[in-house]
Amino acid sequence: MSAIELDGLLAQRIEVRHPSAPHECLGVNSKTELAILERHYQMNRAAKLLEQGVTLADPARIDVRGELSCGRDVSIDVNCIFEGRVRLADGVKVGANCILRDVDIGAGTEIRPFTLMEEAQVGANARIGPYARIRPGTRLDDEVHVGNFVEVKASELGRGSKANHLAYVGDSSVGRDVNIGAGTITCNYDGANKHRTVIEDDVHIGSDVQLIAPVTVGAGATIGAGATISKDVPPGGLTLTEKKQVTMPGWQRPQKKKK
Repeated sequence: MSAIELDGLLAQRIEVRHPSAPHECLGVNSKTELAILERHYQMNRAAKLLEQGVTLADPARIDVRGELSCGRDVSIDVNCIFEGRVRLADGVKVGANCILRDVDIGAGTEIRPFTLMEEAQVGANARIGPYARIRPGTRLDDEVHVGNFVEVKASELGRGSKANHLAYVGDSSVGRDVNIGAGTITCNYDGANKHRTVIEDDVHIGSDVQLIAPVTVGAGATIGAGATISKDVPPGGLTLTEKKQVTMPGWQRPQKKKK
């Protein structure tokens, strides 16, 4: 629309436009109307993904709140949210109820349900989740497994490494083919500063291990279950922090007082 002069009067030129859909003419005067338009917008985004060959379990239950780029044969289950810039390479599968924000996912990787990922890179054929949290600054190489209730922050995990259950890996450099047992944590914060943990290739860490950073675990080392590691571990061999098991005969379990 532009201004023109007609018989000495200033008038406005009116041009006609045909909307591509009726909802483009709808106004917003309430939260309900805003929600309706948002769903129209999301359905349009879903339709474009379907046209590109993406499999959506339910086009009505996806939110794209940024830029989502998908390769071939990508599959997305229900109630997933994509924020910022997200790239899903060929063959990626995203399970239900996942949130992905500014992430790059390699070909053939599976993101299992209820996983939260932020500002991270994942290689090909990895397996993440369910219930995993991948925090900013994380880089996971090809064929890495990060399982249920595992949190990774500002860390690199090398090819084929695994942390399958109930672990925290923060501010760490983890090599190839490392196995991190259930309940293992990197103690990266001393109350004032963050420190790094280095775990070299082919390390096996048993369950319920605490690695007090800064610390380095040498290649091929094994750490026994329940160990608290505060000094560097040499390559190879088995490292334990043993405590003698004691039994107290005749010990009585405390009893509740009768009311």
